[in-house]
Amino acid sequence: MARIELSGIQKRWGDNFGVRNVDIDIADEEFIVFLGPSGCGKTTTMRMIAGLEDPSDGEIRMNGELMNDIDARDRDVAMVFQGYALYPNMSVFENIRFPLRMRGIPRARHGELVREAAELVELTDFLDRKPAALSGGQRQRAALARAIVRQPQAFLMDEPLSNLDAKLRQAMRVQIKRIQRELKITTVYVTHDQIEAMTLADRIAIMQSGEIQQIGTPDEIYNAPANTFVAGFIGSPPMNLVDGVLEGGVFRSPGIEVAGLPEQRGGQVALGIRPEDCSIDGDSEQAQGDSAPHLTGAVYGVEPTGDLTYVTLRVSGKLFEVKAHRNYRAALDSEASVRFDLERVHFFESKSGSRLQIG
Repeated sequence: MARIELSGIQKRWGDNFGVRNVDIDIADEEFIVFLGPSGCGKTTTMRMIAGLEDPSDGEIRMNGELMNDIDARDRDVAMVFQGYALYPNMSVFENIRFPLRMRGIPRARHGELVREAAELVELTDFLDRKPAALSGGQRQRAALARAIVRQPQAFLMDEPLSNLDAKLRQAMRVQIKRIQRELKITTVYVTHDQIEAMTLADRIAIMQSGEIQQIGTPDEIYNAPANTFVAGFIGSPPMNLVDGVLEGGVFRSPGIEVAGLPEQRGGQVALGIRPEDCSIDGDSEQAQGDSAPHLTGAVYGVEPTGDLTYVTLRVSGKLFEVKAHRNYRAALDSEASVRFDLERVHFFESKSGSRLQIG
C-alpha cells in the first residue's frame, strides 16, 4: 500500500494560487478526506497526487519515492469520479475488467478478479447488464469495483456520491468505509459534504482558499475547531458564532450575557456554542438550572424533524440555532430563553478568527 507525503505543495496560474503551502503526511492504509467549499483547492490537490496536474512548487512522494515527474499511469493509483465514467457500450463485467486488460494482467485471471471485486460491492447479479440498465447507486458501485479490481496502492475518490440521493449516499458511505477497511488501501477522498467527511475519515483536512485550515480526526475538528471558518463549516446546523467582549470572566454581546468564565484573557472575541450544547427554557427534557438564562430572543422558526426539533431565535437582529427535544413547540415570535453548557463554550480571536485557549 502507500504512504503519501505532500511537502510545500502549491499550484498557481500566474499570480493566482489554487493551492498554497500544503504539507500533509498520509499514513499507509489511512482514509483521509479533503473537505471544503467549491473552489477551495481540494480537487486540485487530489489531481496533483494522481499526476493529472503538475505542482508549481513542492514535492509529492509515495512510499518515499518522488512522484513529481512520474506519469499518472505509472503511479499505481485508482480514481473514482462523481460521474461514474463507465463505458456505455460495455457490460458491467467488461467495465470492471477494463483495467486488467490495460495493465496486461493474464486473461485467465480476469474472471476471478472481476467476480471478487463485484462481490465486494454486491454486483454479482448485474455483471451482464449495460450501465443504462443500472440505478445510480449500482453505477457508482460498478465504478468502485473497477477501481478495486486494479488492486492499486491508493484510491483517489473525487466526490463520488454527489449524484446520489440521500438514502443511497448513506448506504454507499457504509459500503465504501467497509471496503476500505477490508482492503486496507490508502484512500484520499474529496467532498464538500461534511457528513461524508465525519463518517468516513480517519482524518479530515479542511481547506479554504487553497490552504489547509485544520487537519485532525473528526472528533478533534468537531470538538476543538482551529478557527471560525472550521467552526462555522462543521456541524449541522453549524456552531453559533457571536461577536462580543470578554471582560472579568463575563462575555457580553447585545442580548447575550455569559458569566462564570475564566478571567485570563479579555477583549474583543467571538463566542462559539453548538446548537446541541444549548438548553431552551420550556423544554421539559432539558435541565433548566437556577441561574439567569444566557440569552433571550424571539422564536423565528421551529422545525420538527422527528428525532429532534430545530429552534431558530432572533437575538438583536441575528439568528441563533438551538437543538431541542423532539416534542418541543413554541409559537412564532414568542419569547424563549437559552442557557449554555459552559464547558462547551469556545472563543476565537475577533480579527484573525483563530481559536483562543481560555481557562
